[in-house]
Amino acid sequence: MHAGLMPNGRVIFLDKLENYTQIKLSDGYYAYSAEYDPATNTAVGLKYETNAFCSGGAFLPDGRWLSLGGNAPLTFIDPTIGNGFNAIRYLDRSSTDASLNGQDWSEPGNKLASARWYASAQTMPDGTIFVASGSLNGLDPTVAANNNPTFEILSDQGITNNVSVPMNILVANQPYYMYPMLHLLNDGTLFVFVSKSAEIFDVATNTTVTTFDDLPGDYRTYPNTGGSVLLPLSSANQWAPDIIICGGGAYQDITSPTDPSCGRIQPLSANATWEMDSMPQGRGMVEGTLLPDGTIIFLNGCNQGAQGFGLAADPTYQALIYNASEPLGQRWTTGATSTIARLYHSVSLLLLDGTLMVAGSNPVQMPVLVPVPNQVPSEDYVTEFRVEIYTPPYLQGENANLRPTNVSLGSTTLQANGETFSVNFNAPTGTQQCNVVLYHGGFVTHSLHMNHRMAYLDNTGFVAGSTVQSLTVTMPPNNNVAPPGPYVIYVVCNGIPAIGQFVSVS
Repeated sequence: MHAGLMPNGRVIFLDKLENYTQIKLSDGYYAYSAEYDPATNTAVGLKYETNAFCSGGAFLPDGRWLSLGGNAPLTFIDPTIGNGFNAIRYLDRSSTDASLNGQDWSEPGNKLASARWYASAQTMPDGTIFVASGSLNGLDPTVAANNNPTFEILSDQGITNNVSVPMNILVANQPYYMYPMLHLLNDGTLFVFVSKSAEIFDVATNTTVTTFDDLPGDYRTYPNTGGSVLLPLSSANQWAPDIIICGGGAYQDITSPTDPSCGRIQPLSANATWEMDSMPQGRGMVEGTLLPDGTIIFLNGCNQGAQGFGLAADPTYQALIYNASEPLGQRWTTGATSTIARLYHSVSLLLLDGTLMVAGSNPVQMPVLVPVPNQVPSEDYVTEFRVEIYTPPYLQGENANLRPTNVSLGSTTLQANGETFSVNFNAPTGTQQCNVVLYHGGFVTHSLHMNHRMAYLDNTGFVAGSTVQSLTVTMPPNNNVAPPGPYVIYVVCNGIPAIGQFVSVS
């Protein structure tokens, strides 16, 4: 349901309270969170204290991972799990301190200002966390009394300011107001998208700076979520943001058609408008993940239906690859095809080795291990415990032997103030181009990749054809471009990434 890549190279899975998982804790109850090691394909259970069902999240500047909000306790299943609606959960992992591996979630008692189920979170330039939207009780969102169309701010330590502020774009777009798409822009404002509506929002002044025309097509956020990605940032255009939103659907039912269209916008450009494009097919619950070569991989979802238990049919199995640098009409290609349905509560995220981990699909209220036909809601698709690895084209065939190697970073504690650091590595013979990428995978859930971003870092010192490279790399100019927290550095030569290394950006 939720996933994130930790500084130790492992993946944390975070799920809702259920009556079955594959791991039990020492107290005899099931684990609803786990730490997964892709290198060994093993997992250990992690305990939490409150139900994390459909939470939001972000990394704090000090590297701790936050899970925010959730849902009610189910004491008849597990009396040790409490109310998660206003919970704040903390998890600490390190690239250097292995003693943190396997440690449980920490819940010292800090709470959100108000209950939030299906809230989004965005790390701001000063390290505070903007938390927006959510349901007060998990009930019908067409009834305004159930809804929480507000935002609050957490400190850079993950402590709320205890004020919930109404947010007009959320109020106006009920019931399609939950899990808004958020992207931090290079002037410090936020791009906010819900339903079909988009705006630039100034958090500091609580004002809408710009309102855009509605994105043509169907609904794009819960319960008909599509995928939203902030394209790679670069000094070549002064770190100007460029955002794409793809997929969606018409209504919350298994009969809903899904939308193949995509809208792309440069929100800070003069007279910004949506440029329309189309995926090869309609998809709901599709999610986009940035790859180190600058392309975007879109995976998972369905061709018919919506988010919710038993509300999806016709799974979409094929990977779609988007290349933003190609001309309009030539940006989409197709990749490999899975045989595993990845529907509601699926995730995908990039690993340190440049492959993509794909997991999840829990489209039923409680786990179903064998399909049960002719059920309403549908139980045609099971709770999926298998993990897949998708190998992008840049690592297929002989490319796997052409990685940059022996990468050495001059520092792993970096500042987004234009400072420089060294990167030394060995490049394959005949290498003609190398990039250095700063990458943040974020908090992944429900097709949203909260805080997901990638920036190309300027560098000097590259010698074409040389197998020994020593680059001087320049960090982004400020935390609008790279908000504080953990990132991965990838060296990419001829489009092929080296094994990534975690750094801390302050």
